[in-house]
Parts: sequence; C-alpha cells; structure tokens
Amino acid sequence: MVQAGADHVVHVPKGTDGHSWCTPIGTDRTSRVGHVADWKQAIRRVLYPAYEARMVKALPQDRLPKHIGVMLDGNRRWAKAVGADTAHGHRAGAANIEPLLGWCEETGIEVVTLWLLSTDNLNRPPQEIEALLGIIEEAVDSLADQRRWRLHPVGALDLLPAHTARRLKEAEEATRDVDGMLVNVAVGYGGRREIADAVRSLLVEHSEKGTSLEELAQTIDVEHIAEHLYTKGQPDPDLVIRTSGEQRLGGFLLWQSAKSEFYFCEAYWPDFRRVDFLRAIRAYAERERRFGT
Repeated sequence: MVQAGADHVVHVPKGTDGHSWCTPIGTDRTSRVGHVADWKQAIRRVLYPAYEARMVKALPQDRLPKHIGVMLDGNRRWAKAVGADTAHGHRAGAANIEPLLGWCEETGIEVVTLWLLSTDNLNRPPQEIEALLGIIEEAVDSLADQRRWRLHPVGALDLLPAHTARRLKEAEEATRDVDGMLVNVAVGYGGRREIADAVRSLLVEHSEKGTSLEELAQTIDVEHIAEHLYTKGQPDPDLVIRTSGEQRLGGFLLWQSAKSEFYFCEAYWPDFRRVDFLRAIRAYAERERRFGT
C-alpha cells in the first residue's frame, strides 16, 4: 500500500501471483521452488525492459517531481534474507545508489536527497557503525570522482568521526562547480536535530546583529527558520520514497516534507529496481496535489 498524507491512500497493484509488484526479484519471501523462480526471473528479464520503456513514454512530463527524497531502508534485512553479514547488505545498498541517480537524471529530477545514516543509527554497535561509515565514505568518494552530480552533505556533521565529516566536505568542494543534478547526502541526519540546529543558527545570527529576544520573537516566521535548514535555498521535496515496506517518515526531512507525497515500496533497498522507481514516479504523476487547500 502507498500512503500520501492522511487523506491520500493508494494501493500498490499486485501481480498475478498476489504479491506486490515492488516485491524484490532475488529475495522471494514465499520460498518458491528454485527452478520456478529462475524461470520467472528469466521471463522478467526479457519483458521488463519493454515494460519500463512503455512506462517512461507514458509519464506526463509536466507532472514529474523536481525534488525527491529517498529513504534507503532495508540493507540489514536484505543481508539476513540472503544469509550474508550486515556489512555485505550495506555494500549492496551502496552499489544501488549510482543506478538510482542515473534513473533520476534521465527523468529530469533536479534535486535528490539520500538518507544514508540517521542520528539514531549512530547508536548501533560500534563495529557496525565503523563499517557502515567506511562504506558511505567510499560511496561518496566514488560519486564525487565521476563529477556528474553536485554533492551536498546534510546532517549533524559534528556527530560524525572527523575523517568522515572531512571526506563529505571534500566531496562537496570537489563537485561545487559541476553543472549537474544536486544530490544531498544525508549522513548523521535527524529531522528534529535539523530544526534545532536551524533555530540555534537563527538565534546566533540575530544575537550577532544585536537583536533582542523580544524583538526576534515579534518578527520570526516560518521563512526565517527555513533559511537556516541544511537544505536552505532548495525546493522542498515533491516526493519521498521509502523502501523495505516500512510506512513511516522516521524524521526524514521533517520540516521540508510537510506537503510532500509519499510512496512506500516493499522491496529492500538493495533490490530496488528501475521499474520500482518508475512506478513511484507514475504514482506521483497520477495524484492531485492539493497543498492543504
């Protein structure tokens, strides 16, 4: 099922076998007989390119999102499902980032925000966090080396190890002059922390100007806070996609997503495919956005 706000619920169509189309191809949860699964995969490999081409052709160009946020969820559960360790799941997830950015690029997306690590994730076992941060650093370095996209780290970088924060900033600097899609890399990100940081920055700014708290209280508005968010100057996300079947926002772009559309897909992130992405874009294009009116 796909939810889009309290008054907008869309059901993801199911296949002839009763499973959601977002169910990943290599991790069939119904434990089908091996040769039957292989046969179905072979059929899909033949048919899906043509199906995807039809979907792309049918997308209304005037109703596509400009900014999408993606919650890359399910790496650990994917690893468990295939009998691998957690680090392998994170590596498989990292390998799927570049294809996603390519799909966004060809669809005309202007801004993509990738949630790679939350502030809550930092409470996981140290060994897992150390491995995950190493994988994130390598993935960001690889994206920067290609110079296809402008990278912008968003998050509480002060909570990260110094070497991780440094490499994120170096990737941003290395791609600053790239004329391509803007990619926000959310590492050590939490929606509540972002709002707290924005308010703190706002107070410091006005304190340096000599503005009293009473004066600030009389003039502060929504736009003042928005100007101090990690994503200041960027459009709010039109569409937020979350993989793994979880149907909650979890604090992702908490301020910016107030009027976003949401799409939840059952596939774990490493198994998220181009066809899943196109279905999310199609679902967005079919919705009537009311913006609270």
